[in-house]
Amino acid sequence: MELIFYGAVFLGCALILYVSGEWVVHGLMRLSRVLHVREFVVAFFVMAGAASLPNLFVGITSAMAGIPELSLGDVFGNNLIAMTLAVSAGVFFARRGSIGVHSKTVRTSMLFMAVSAVLPVLLLADGQLGRVDGVLLIGLFLFYVRWLLTQHERFSKKYDGLHVHSQKEFLKHARLAVKDTVKVVAGVSILVIAAYGIVSSASFFAEYFELPLLLIGLLIVGLGNALPEVYFSIASARRGDTALIMGNLVGAVIVPATLILGIVALISPIHIDGLKFLTGSRMFLLAAAALFFIFATTRRRIGHFEAGVLTFLYIAFVVWTVLAAS
Repeated sequence: MELIFYGAVFLGCALILYVSGEWVVHGLMRLSRVLHVREFVVAFFVMAGAASLPNLFVGITSAMAGIPELSLGDVFGNNLIAMTLAVSAGVFFARRGSIGVHSKTVRTSMLFMAVSAVLPVLLLADGQLGRVDGVLLIGLFLFYVRWLLTQHERFSKKYDGLHVHSQKEFLKHARLAVKDTVKVVAGVSILVIAAYGIVSSASFFAEYFELPLLLIGLLIVGLGNALPEVYFSIASARRGDTALIMGNLVGAVIVPATLILGIVALISPIHIDGLKFLTGSRMFLLAAAALFFIFATTRRRIGHFEAGVLTFLYIAFVVWTVLAAS
């Protein structure tokens, strides 16, 4: 009976994470239009930052519960999906059958993304991700943000702003801004509650099936929290706005791998016990980061062939992880 209960809790909280994440994303998108925010801010910060909120709340909740390994698995799983399934979904739904990477700033961001994905793996070489490592990860995030803000003039495109020509229009847009702000606050509040349910049910599954929390984070929590990236890639591809896909995915890797893992490590250092499946998972993460970077920077596009390779890599990762953990 407990298994059914916690299974329902996990699925319900995963659905709540997705729906509340959508509230936050849509609310922030509309607010960005009211404020006339440039495209790169939405793509790199608003979308990626909002989509990373589930990872953040799962990370903080698990760290405070003394099980930060769950957050590590969540971030590793999320990054793998962002660099494989999420970008592949965008390619398969793109009108031109590929995603171009023509901006120099975006290509340079790919290097930051690859470094961000690889750095936690290297820092775990001594068997733990300590507080000093957390400071280093957060420092990399702040350095990237500072660099990116100096590149804003390279992005000339703006979203269509909501221009106000009368007091009536001003009041209308003010009401919409208040409504969207309430939606964002409510969505964040629900995210906190859902994250607690995810952590509690994941802990039960790990104990019930005698599985490591890292495995639960890698295969289940990571997949659930990566759904916003997959959804956004498909939606953007259908609209023909593939430039947003790359911006969102870069941010979706950098934010969890640096800022979130850094915060978790500061709250509760992460220790690993030489788990065989984790060693293999780190290799797959390194391979995904390398392939994604090579495809995006050398060919300056990701087409069906590249998407197929990345999808196969994720399938191989799942098979390896399950076999190694059994």
